[in-house]
Amino acid sequence: MARETGSRIGLLAVAKEAGVSIATVSNTLNRPDVVSAATRARVLAVIAKMDFVPNTAAASLRRGSNRLIGLVVPDISNPFYSEIARGVTAAADRHRYGVILCNSQDDPDRELDQLEMLAEHRAAGALVVPLTADNRRLSRLRSLGTHLVLIDRESPDGCSTSIDDVLGGRLAAQHLLESRDADFVLVNGSHSIPQCADRRTGARAALSAAGRDPDSLVEYEVDDMTTEAGVEIAERLLEKELPSGVFCTNDLLAIGLMRGLAHHGIAVPDRVAIVGYGDLAPAADAPIPLTTVDQPKFALGNAAVEMMLAEITEKDDTHRHSATVFRPTLVVRDSAPARKNS
Repeated sequence: MARETGSRIGLLAVAKEAGVSIATVSNTLNRPDVVSAATRARVLAVIAKMDFVPNTAAASLRRGSNRLIGLVVPDISNPFYSEIARGVTAAADRHRYGVILCNSQDDPDRELDQLEMLAEHRAAGALVVPLTADNRRLSRLRSLGTHLVLIDRESPDGCSTSIDDVLGGRLAAQHLLESRDADFVLVNGSHSIPQCADRRTGARAALSAAGRDPDSLVEYEVDDMTTEAGVEIAERLLEKELPSGVFCTNDLLAIGLMRGLAHHGIAVPDRVAIVGYGDLAPAADAPIPLTTVDQPKFALGNAAVEMMLAEITEKDDTHRHSATVFRPTLVVRDSAPARKNS
């Protein structure tokens, strides 16, 4: 006998074999959360036994979208974005959604092209770590009917998951002020990046709270927040009197800085204490384990998917946009240990 083909014929065969309705089979595939665990397991066992492959393309055309979510990040080689992607895919797997990963390569035009591509291909939605604070560009995507959730950036007119970077900057600076007697130096990215501006604001707040002039903060700004830039900053610091502490607004800068100082025989933390930001995988494994501010990267991605699915399933006139702001925490390691009590 020829094998049955077609989505509905396949669903009917699976339903008969599992002793459930066609609707239950459809829900098992598309809305597993509304099916009991026992029934879901029975249906999935039959699907595996029959080697049934649902016709998702046809279903996508009927719904006007498909079970794919786009994730757009600036640089997939950066461990920060890789960990966000891990959180996104874990949540998407739970809900049986696929993820299309797009790497904008720090190019705003490429970012916009990728978002428009997702809209043209009727992706269920797009999760984006935006390169700039230009909300007009993102509003353009919403006008195309694409559900949009921002990651690591608050949104004025949509859902978002982000981190309190002002608090994070304050935690890092406060630690240096408490563990060192002298002021610290800030190594930062461009102020056009909201996270960099927020971390600077937090560092200045820590100085004010300690009774110091926030305008006394010495800052080095880099174009690219990479280990190579951190090595270059080490050379610039050595041209002047070395500070007793340095706050780098991401871990890659801090690791590069430690590498550059080590090349000149400068001891960390004995001569210079260094604090990074992000708690990326290389931070704990560096030759001198890095004191840093931990960002819940996996949780950022996970929460963004849940927000996206809420937008998809709820009606436009009943959905209320939400914003989840995670609190960073300080992780103290060898590069900037806490001051020992006398």
